[in-house]
Amino acid sequence: MAGHRISLICAGAVSVAVIGAGASVVHAPRVVARLDHAARWELDRAGGSSVRASFADRHGWLTRHPTLSGGDRLDDAARIRAAAAVAAIPGVGGVNWAPRARRSSRSEPDAPAVQCQRSIEAILRARSIRFAEGSTAIDPGSRDLLDEVAAALRPCTGPGTGAVIAISGHTDTGGDAAANLALSQARADAVRQALGWRGIPLAGLHARGMGDSVPLPGLDPADPANRRIEFAVIAPMVLVPTPVDTPGPG
Repeated sequence: MAGHRISLICAGAVSVAVIGAGASVVHAPRVVARLDHAARWELDRAGGSSVRASFADRHGWLTRHPTLSGGDRLDDAARIRAAAAVAAIPGVGGVNWAPRARRSSRSEPDAPAVQCQRSIEAILRARSIRFAEGSTAIDPGSRDLLDEVAAALRPCTGPGTGAVIAISGHTDTGGDAAANLALSQARADAVRQALGWRGIPLAGLHARGMGDSVPLPGLDPADPANRRIEFAVIAPMVLVPTPVDTPGPG
C-alpha cells in the first residue's frame, strides 16, 4: 500500500468528537445509535452475542465509553475477544465491564482504564506516528511520541491493574486488499513491540490488523487519513473472594 503515514489515534478520538468536548449534543443520539448498531454486529461476529454494550453511564448520559454486561457463560478468553471487538470500533473509547456476581468492575469515570484512555486521546489528538514507505519500520522521529504513549499506558498495565490494550491497524483502500491487511497487522505488531521495549507488558497488548475494512466514518475509504493505528483500553474484571472462595482457619 502506498503511503508512509499512519495516524496513531485512540479509538474514535476524532470520529466521535461530537459526544466529547466542544460539539453539539444534538448529534450525540445519532452517533451513539451508530456505535450501538456496530457493537451488536461486532459482538455477534466475535461469538459474544450474549454480551450487551451500553453507551449510557450510570446517570443516563450518553457516552462513547461503553459498559459491557452479560456473557456469563463465556470463558475469559471469549470475553476478552468480545471486549476487543467492541473496542476496535471507530468511535468507541475505553471499554469497561459491569459488575456481576462474584466480580467487581473498574467502571467508575475515574478508573485507571478511563484515565489511560483520556491520556492517550490527549497525546494523539493532533499527532501521528510515521512509518517508512510501504514498510513496518517506525520512523526514528516517532520515538518520543511512543515514549509518551507508553508513559500514558503504564498506570493501567502495572501490578494489580491488568487492563488490556487493544491496538488495531488500519489502511485506506489503495492497493491490494490482502496486502493492506498484512501491512496493517504488521504495523500494529510493530507498535506493540515498540511499547513492549518501553516496559509495557506484552501480555496486555493485543494487536490486530483490520486492513481497509473499517474506514473512518464520513471519509472516503481511499482517503489516506484512514491509514492509522487505534488504541482502546479495556478495563479488567477483578475477582472478588467470597466466603465460599476463602479458606477457613485450619
